[in-house]
Amino acid sequence: MGVIWTIIVGLIMGLVLGPLARMIIPGKQDISLLGTVLVGAGAAILGGIIAGWLGVGETSGPDWIKFFIQLALAVVGILGFATASDSKS
Repeated sequence: MGVIWTIIVGLIMGLVLGPLARMIIPGKQDISLLGTVLVGAGAAILGGIIAGWLGVGETSGPDWIKFFIQLALAVVGILGFATASDSKS
């Protein structure tokens, strides 16, 4: 898959992963919608790379392990972003 396609898929997955990660985290996070999507996109791309290294990136069915790696990274990213935003205030 080409780099451009990877970025496009990452942004689309970011639309899902970012908001889903925010719903999992209790309380209010001080992070914009754009920040949420970008953190989700980064988590999607990085999670895909990690899943590939682990050998679970491509399966014959749904890639659930890759999805949960990406979601975990999105949760960590949202928490980190929200914590960094709080410390600046």
